[in-house]
Amino acid sequence: MKALVWHGKEDIRCDRVSDPTIEHPRDAIIRVTSCAICGSDLHLFHNLVPAMLPGDIMGHETMGVVEEVGSAAAGKLKKGDRIVVPFNIFCGECEQCRRQNYSLCERTNRNKELADKVFGHSGGGLFGYTHLTGGYPGGQAEYLRVPFADCTHIKVPDGIPDDKLLFLSDILPTGWQAAAQCDIESGDTVAVWGCGPVGQMAIRSALLMGAEQVVAIDCLGDRLSMAAAGGAITINFMQESVIARLNDLTGGKGPQKCIDAVGTESHVSFAQPDTILDRGKQMMLMENDRPHALREMIYVCRPGGVISVMGVYLGLVDKLPMGVAMNKGLTWRMAQAHVCRWTDELLRLIEDGSLDPSFVVTHKVDLAQGPEMYRVFRNKQDSCIKVVLTPGANGAATRTAQAGTAAGAYA
Repeated sequence: MKALVWHGKEDIRCDRVSDPTIEHPRDAIIRVTSCAICGSDLHLFHNLVPAMLPGDIMGHETMGVVEEVGSAAAGKLKKGDRIVVPFNIFCGECEQCRRQNYSLCERTNRNKELADKVFGHSGGGLFGYTHLTGGYPGGQAEYLRVPFADCTHIKVPDGIPDDKLLFLSDILPTGWQAAAQCDIESGDTVAVWGCGPVGQMAIRSALLMGAEQVVAIDCLGDRLSMAAAGGAITINFMQESVIARLNDLTGGKGPQKCIDAVGTESHVSFAQPDTILDRGKQMMLMENDRPHALREMIYVCRPGGVISVMGVYLGLVDKLPMGVAMNKGLTWRMAQAHVCRWTDELLRLIEDGSLDPSFVVTHKVDLAQGPEMYRVFRNKQDSCIKVVLTPGANGAATRTAQAGTAAGAYA
């Protein structure tokens, strides 16, 4: 099969690789009909995430049709089912899964012992995202093996286009959780740093949850226009002071709720000296992340407010104003999204027409064009905000290997 494969920094190739096979009775194999490039994939593209190895298959936003089902998953899935695959792999049985903390599953990280040394206690397995999260092949491919498939799936109906459903895999529930973590109340101002795909979903989620006003912060005109079309007030941080404008919009009090949809790679600008310092420290391996957006929201958030962090951070940050956060009594909430906690509600909103996530798609191309689109997405060329890849767009994908019939523990 064809797949997008990591070969090193800024080196993604469309290679021929072995087809996936059933390795455990809880597995399923899907024929991928749509997948997407996520902003988190750019962290891998830039080689900012440790424990990627040449030959790793990329991608964690995937949907398709079930081709084969292991014996233990057969009660929940059958050949021909149309499913979206959440980016986090979960068992459905451990303590964290019972609490619906699916991204923290205690059983699905195949490299848990290694990850425990890095994180203290690791989270669950993720598709296509470093051997610290299990080293599972990703879904930017013609076929995908889904471990723990009896739990790790979202059944979706026929008759709704892929573009409306694909983002149930990640960016839609991530943006929804960003807003849900804010406990939005009537009258709240919600400020969202970052108008990429997750930020766009967070903006619309906050408005659906009853925010009085949502303020979107970015520097790219296309993203800000998309945010405004969704109902947000916009701030271009290259043209005006974020802090001054937010204070003006809130009667000098600051927003009650602040969402970080930026994460580790804040924009670097001479107008923001801390970003220059962060970039220099990254280059000298003295710091992992550039947390400018996080510093700014801590400073401007209203006392007693909430900081909701859904932007991905990778390691150590510096010069974080913890004293400000503590003395203002700010509540912090953050996580990798617990995708399937939210998907029943989100699917209902899509089915009844209240929400159409396909608005975010700006580019839709064949899988073979994926390596080029990584660069277009990274460079924000051609007004690129979200890329959808369609395996087999120039002809139906065909299997080149037969499924195995392995049984036993996951490995």
